[in-house]
Amino acid sequence: MAGNSQRKGAIRKSGKGNATAGSGGRVRRGLEGRGPTPKAKDREYHQAHKTAKRAERAAAKRPRKTARGGDAEWIAGRNSVVEALRAEMPLTALYVAEGAERDGRLREAFELAAAAGIPLLEVSRGEMDRLTAGAVHQGLAARMPAYEYAHPDDLLDRADDLDGAPLIVALDSVTDPRNLGAIVRSASGFGAHGVLIPERRSAGMTASAWKTSAGAAARVPVAQTVNLVRQLRAYQEAGCMVIGLDADGDVSLPALDLAAGPLVVVVGSEGKGLGRLVAETCDQLVSIPMGNDLESLNAGVAASITLYSIAQARAAAEQ
Repeated sequence: MAGNSQRKGAIRKSGKGNATAGSGGRVRRGLEGRGPTPKAKDREYHQAHKTAKRAERAAAKRPRKTARGGDAEWIAGRNSVVEALRAEMPLTALYVAEGAERDGRLREAFELAAAAGIPLLEVSRGEMDRLTAGAVHQGLAARMPAYEYAHPDDLLDRADDLDGAPLIVALDSVTDPRNLGAIVRSASGFGAHGVLIPERRSAGMTASAWKTSAGAAARVPVAQTVNLVRQLRAYQEAGCMVIGLDADGDVSLPALDLAAGPLVVVVGSEGKGLGRLVAETCDQLVSIPMGNDLESLNAGVAASITLYSIAQARAAAEQ
C-alpha cells in the first residue's frame, strides 16, 4: 500500500505546474517555423506583385502576329496606276519604262508619287514586261506589298480601345474583291471595328479590293481565320451575338433588337448565301425587307444596309 501511495504521490508531483495534460506537443508545434517567407512578387498586396500583374496584362495587349496575304502585287497600266495613287494605296515603288511617252497621266503619276514619297525607278521595257508578267503596262507600273491581316482577336481589342460595343462584319464565301472593298468601306463609314474573312474560298485584300474601299482599308483592319465557324463561336464565348443575313431570316432588319450590344454580322455570298454550318452557328438569322421583284442583294449592298440600320439603332439607344 505504501508503494501505491508513493506512486500516487509521484503522479501528483509530476503533474504540478502542468495543468493541461499533453499540451507540450502543441506548444512545440506553436514554436515551429511556418516555412520560408513567400517571394515579394507572390504576396498579393506587395508592390512587386502588382507590378508583375501589370506586366502580364501589358504582354496580353501586345500586337499579335499578323499574316501576310501572299506575294507583292503589281498594278499595270497608266489609268490603273493613277487611280491607285489617287486612292492613296500603300505602294512601295513606281516603275516607268525607258522611252515611255510623257503624257498627262504619266506626269500626274509622277507628281502624286513625289507627293507621297514613293520612289520612281526607270527600267527597260523588257524588264517591265517581266515584272508585270506580260500585262499591258503602257510603260507604267506600281508595286503594292502583300497585305498584313490582323488577328481575329484584334478586332475585339479595337472595340475595347474605342470604348464601344464590338461590331464586326464576317464574310462567308464572298469571292469578289470589289465586294470585299465595298464592305470595308461601309464598315468604316458605319462604325464597325473590323472585317473577318476566311483564309480559303474568299476574296483577299488585293489591289482591286483596296481601290474599291476608297482608302477605308487603311483605317479598318481586316482579319483572317482558318475556320470561320470556330471563330464565330469564339466571338460568342467573348460575349458577342452572331447574326446572319438570310432572305428567310426569322427577324426582319428593322425589328432587330440586338443592334446595341456586342454584335457580329455574317454576310454570305450572292446567290448561295450562308453556308449550312455558318447559318446553324448564328444566334439569329435576319432578313432585309425587299420588293417581290427583287430576289437578292449584292453582298456589299446587303452589308451596307445592315450596318446603316445598326448604326441608327445604336445612335437612338445612346439618346
